[in-house]
Amino acid sequence: MVVAPPSAPRASGASEQASVEPDGRRHGAGGPAGGRPRGRGLPFAVAGIALLAFSTASTGVYAALTADERESSASGTPQADPMPAPGPGGPVNVADGGQVAPLRRVVPPDVLAVSGDPIPADRIAKLTKLSKVRDVVAVAGGAVQLQGRQVNAFAVDPSSFRSWTPPGTATNTGLWSALAANQFAVSPAAADQLKMNRGSRYPVVGKTVLSLTMGGSGQFGLPGIDMLVGSRTGADMGLVPNVAVLVNAPGAEPAKVAAQVTRVLGRGANVVNLHEGKYRTSGEGGRPGSYLDLYKQAATSCSGLSWTVLAAIGQVESDHGRNAGPSSAGALGPMQFMPATWKSYGVDGDRDGKADIMNPYDAVPGAAKYLCANGAGQGGQQLYKAIWQYNHADWYVQKVLNLAQAYATRFK
Repeated sequence: MVVAPPSAPRASGASEQASVEPDGRRHGAGGPAGGRPRGRGLPFAVAGIALLAFSTASTGVYAALTADERESSASGTPQADPMPAPGPGGPVNVADGGQVAPLRRVVPPDVLAVSGDPIPADRIAKLTKLSKVRDVVAVAGGAVQLQGRQVNAFAVDPSSFRSWTPPGTATNTGLWSALAANQFAVSPAAADQLKMNRGSRYPVVGKTVLSLTMGGSGQFGLPGIDMLVGSRTGADMGLVPNVAVLVNAPGAEPAKVAAQVTRVLGRGANVVNLHEGKYRTSGEGGRPGSYLDLYKQAATSCSGLSWTVLAAIGQVESDHGRNAGPSSAGALGPMQFMPATWKSYGVDGDRDGKADIMNPYDAVPGAAKYLCANGAGQGGQQLYKAIWQYNHADWYVQKVLNLAQAYATRFK
């Protein structure tokens, strides 16, 4: 937290081990497939297994840096469709009338599993009890026909599911408000290939034929998924309830988590390790697609400042956006700025006309600006003093420096 007293509680109990997830994902092999939907909520395949999506689609999944330790208050409650009330600290569902809850945290998915039938509630509950699993979300899904093509769609709660998407999409409140208002969103590749325009209406063929407005496009970070709708719209389309789950297991080995999920759900489920290289991609519009890339980009604004220092501070302060506050001292956002300090050092990093303390595209460059103003780019004792200015505690400086060294060692 910027300018916090030594006794101020930290936002995260991050360990001294630096763990970094891949910096993005894209669709696997497979191209557009036509065909007529076969009734209620077609089951679908993912990850190169008869993909019904767009091979050039760039899903750019948000990939955060991770830590082994998590706050004891972190919720592991499964979220079915429609969503139940989230656990403490989670987003509140106010998705009626086009309203969505503010983005309070991020939940980068590690594993995606898709089944041909609804996944039983007891198996979803078992997933939450797997080692290091922190969050599980279950969604409705299926294949629908859009512009003469079959497209895989998920039906989600806009207020809660935005936390599971890449940062550029998660912070796009307009897109999630559109979903809450019974519109739909598509991936940029789908919008381009199907010649679709925001604000236009299109027939969507599922269980019934609906005329829906395209509310926007964005990277979803999910291989094979090129369309999102709200829960209510998904029910009207006849999408299969609880046909897919996303699992977040920070600090765990993704391949092992995928194997555990396969054991729980059975061989009938298609389980995808979202950290595999074939799913990596850059962010939308040239923007960083992950915190890793964002730290690296922001560090270039301060000559001599290593991105590893920003990464270490991001891990200690909010676990890379997972616990964005407010803290007990009133600090906010992924880099835990005090509002008064933000007024002086806030940055409009994404050039949307405002410096948003909760937006990682603004907060991380703001942290670089603050550190640079305190001499961090000079290294040595001046770097130590600059980090101390971020939080007036020697233990804090040592923890940041240790983590920075761990990142430097990992990414030689």
